Amino acid sequence: MSNSPQRVPLIAGLNERQSEAVLATEGPLLVLAGAGTGKTRVITYRVAHLIEQGVPPSSILAVTFTNKAAGVMKERISELLRASGRGAFDIWVSTFHSFCARLLRRESQAIGLPRDFAIYDDDDQTAAVKRALLQLGLSTEDYPPRSLRSQISHAKNHGINPDEMESQAAQTRDPGRQDAAKVFRAYNEILRKAAALDFDDLLLRAVELLRDHADVRARWSAQFQYLMVDEFQDTNRAQEELVRLLAGARKNVCVVGDEDQSIYSWRGARAGNLKRFTEDFPGAKIIRLEENYRSTQTILDAAAAVVKNNSDRLGKTLQATLGSGERLRFFEAPDSVAEAEFICEALSSIVRNDSDARVAVLYRTGAQSRSFEEVLRRLGIRYRVVGGFSFYGRAEVRNALAYVRLIFHPEDDVALLRVLNVPPRGIGATTVAGLEARAKETEKSLWDTIRAGEFSTGKKIAGALNSFRELIEVLQEECRDLPPASLIERVLDRTGFLNWVEQQDNIEHTSRGENLRELSNAMAEATEQGQTLEDLLDHAALASDSDQYEEDVPVSLMTLHSAKGLEFDAVFLAGLEEGVLPHGRSLDTPGEVEEERRLFYVGMTRAKRSLVLTRAIYRRSYGEDRLRASLPSRFLSEIPRDLIEAAAGSQSEPGETRRYEADPEFSEGYSYRRTRTPYGRPASKARSSKDPLIGTRVRHLKFGIGTIIEVEGDGEDRKITVSFQDYGPKKLLERYANLQLA
Repeated sequence: MSNSPQRVPLIAGLNERQSEAVLATEGPLLVLAGAGTGKTRVITYRVAHLIEQGVPPSSILAVTFTNKAAGVMKERISELLRASGRGAFDIWVSTFHSFCARLLRRESQAIGLPRDFAIYDDDDQTAAVKRALLQLGLSTEDYPPRSLRSQISHAKNHGINPDEMESQAAQTRDPGRQDAAKVFRAYNEILRKAAALDFDDLLLRAVELLRDHADVRARWSAQFQYLMVDEFQDTNRAQEELVRLLAGARKNVCVVGDEDQSIYSWRGARAGNLKRFTEDFPGAKIIRLEENYRSTQTILDAAAAVVKNNSDRLGKTLQATLGSGERLRFFEAPDSVAEAEFICEALSSIVRNDSDARVAVLYRTGAQSRSFEEVLRRLGIRYRVVGGFSFYGRAEVRNALAYVRLIFHPEDDVALLRVLNVPPRGIGATTVAGLEARAKETEKSLWDTIRAGEFSTGKKIAGALNSFRELIEVLQEECRDLPPASLIERVLDRTGFLNWVEQQDNIEHTSRGENLRELSNAMAEATEQGQTLEDLLDHAALASDSDQYEEDVPVSLMTLHSAKGLEFDAVFLAGLEEGVLPHGRSLDTPGEVEEERRLFYVGMTRAKRSLVLTRAIYRRSYGEDRLRASLPSRFLSEIPRDLIEAAAGSQSEPGETRRYEADPEFSEGYSYRRTRTPYGRPASKARSSKDPLIGTRVRHLKFGIGTIIEVEGDGEDRKITVSFQDYGPKKLLERYANLQLA
């Protein structure tokens, strides 16, 4: 009889509903997973269970939305399988875009693509739009490139081609839309000539491949016996169709999602896709994960009370394993500066008392971060703004990779323009404009125009262009058979780019040269793992800002969209005003207001134990030189009164609404009067002052610009507390302060 210990069953650590989802391997399955209920855990255990049951790892495809999530998922699967001695190396775990890039590279011939097609990231796409505008003689001031890029992406996500866009514009007699259609057409042609795809093309061409080529579809649907999709509520039209095409006859498709966290309609995600899944796969089993391991019950109840105001939900009831917890807190500040000071002082106390605590300040738009950054710097608190440039988004890295691209596809005008004068070769804007004009006239690429020598320039400029041509031709000859790390080192050396960057580093005290050396290291490591140059370039193009979140930084500042999928001990959710959250662009459309409500729900459910909601009475709007009064966000009034309390110093109670109007005595200030809300009672006098000076922006000779936040006393003894941008709150005797209206 063997004395070896019996192996604990894989599902032993799962709750009843999670176990049910892991074991339901055959046929379509919809897992409705509320926030913090362990949806990633279900997918990883499900994959490990399938492999333990003898399913080949290469027959399993799991897709999600960020590279980081895909990496975490694969690592967790490997850990689960390690005890049984099985490997997870052949599992396809990736983002939708990475999967499509891999699929298209293998099957590129079927749809007439070169195997080494480029992937244009956001900056490349914007550059291509600018080139399209230039070719059409349209102004970037009249047609902002980023706005046009968004219109093109929206059209692609909704299956609209340039001809259809132009036809629609003609019917509505919209000349701006007609020009956008022309840009769309020219943009597509620029990508075609450069053998490049943008992010939307990756999805659309993959769908085209599987839909129009039965042999390819049969081959790939036969390979993947089991398909799993995380965050299914975020899928767009093309991604949903991709899932249907890959499902094949088996229909062993498991999708996991939360309808209340669908917040990406602006990038093509379609509301109601979880319900549509049950229509596309009749008889699909539905399992609800409702046991929450992240937040307290009070936070969950408050979030549920808000999101239940949305229509057409499948619904779920979350139960916390952490207990009831403390009530939410609400703070209403006189202005955005005072709001930032309150939040930063409060989070300072948290991280000072618990060095392991992780805190987040969440807001609707990126521009709101500035006031928090200023206060945090003053307090000496380490923080990170999530959503900054990823490693592969840095200019020096992008330039180095543009050289690599140019070696293999010199007809890529976008790549050529990135490095034509980097490092400086004396090729200025006037020369580039003339070169582009000649290329347009002859219908050639910029590279062919330079090679032909048809562009009439002065002797010095002609010499610079010829030197650039010779440089690229030498690199083409030397680099074609080099491994990736050696290739990038040869490029950096031959072009003089690394030497030039390091000279700038010495002058500007930067470390861009280290980033270039790190790029070489990254290529060497990837090569050791069996990746090709195309794999590396794909990874660089598809890396996103959300992959850069660092867990060891105590304070994170980020937009609500960036916070999805993360969790924090304490969350401060700022800017809860009408026009901010919900955003002003959504106010006229009920469906968009519902998405803003889901965004608020996402923010609330990032918090584990502490959630603080804040707003400012006065906030400066873009382009205005004065403060504008605001109304509280409608979402505040949807939180039950017994779940939230006002923080000390708040100007009012949560949910209290005020009507604001200009005060005739103070032309640059504001006053307000209160109205009752469904909550009933107004704020106590201790928390609010009716003095019309409250909220007035003033200037002090020493402390600079500030906002009056408190007034005490009368006459010559009157004291005024002013919250200064750079010095914090200061209490001043009014008669000696010499304050001026700002």
